[in-house]
Amino acid sequence: MDANELIKKVRKIEIKARGLSNNLFAGQYHTAFKGRGMAFSEVREYQYGDDVRDIDWNVTARFSHPYVKVYEEERELTVMLLIDMSKSLDFGSSTQYKKDMVAEIAATLAFSAIQNNDKIGVIFFTDQVERFIPPQKGRKHILYIIREILDFKPESNATNLGVPLQYLTNAIKKRCTCFLMSDFIDSHDYKDALTIANRKHDVVAIQVYDKRVSELPNVGLMKVFDPEKGREMYINTASKQTRERHRAWWLKQSQNLSDLFVKCNVDSISVRTDEDYVKSLMAMFAKRGV
Repeated sequence: MDANELIKKVRKIEIKARGLSNNLFAGQYHTAFKGRGMAFSEVREYQYGDDVRDIDWNVTARFSHPYVKVYEEERELTVMLLIDMSKSLDFGSSTQYKKDMVAEIAATLAFSAIQNNDKIGVIFFTDQVERFIPPQKGRKHILYIIREILDFKPESNATNLGVPLQYLTNAIKKRCTCFLMSDFIDSHDYKDALTIANRKHDVVAIQVYDKRVSELPNVGLMKVFDPEKGREMYINTASKQTRERHRAWWLKQSQNLSDLFVKCNVDSISVRTDEDYVKSLMAMFAKRGV
């Protein structure tokens, strides 16, 4: 897309994402994604009811009066967005492409994070790590990320989810919150990589899919194209058996993916491109905040 169109699209996403993070997600993100623990803040005089285990004996001895240590939550997080840039995301049969919805969700999460003074980093991936954007703070950094999501041209077309997960495990030393965003159309086995990454970090999976992947329309002979493999084929959608077979395949794939997330202890949501992702995000925030 040209520069003016890109700027308009980025601005549109920013307005929507900032509105959601300011109004709907205020406080929920903070509760759902907690900091690394409690950090020492100051000392003050002992008050009735204080825990005696918090007494600072050095200060108490110096002033001959009991003082206690005061702690506050160490809130600052590092948030990593692992974003699938493979060709299968360049598809949409209704209101928007999967890629555009990923950009909106990523922007909403990013604006929610900076409200809590968190850093945001990104790993763009296909079947290789396409680009690593180190974690930073600020609106300017987020707008740069949104522009890259919308306009980035990957070197590869294919998908391998294990690659970015292994990169995350090796590249990010301190524990972070990671949002893995993809359609999860991947024939590789990435269970071990996901398990290891989630042990070190806090991984949340966000699946974005199109309704035409889950259910074929009855429109007769339909030409379909696999953008990752560059292959074309024709499907007779007038055949009830074909449509039912495709539906059964999708349900099996969905169940396998759901089972994988449970086995790896990974929280997940699944969002269709013609549906509202806000409800899914809020439900996930509420579940984690319990």
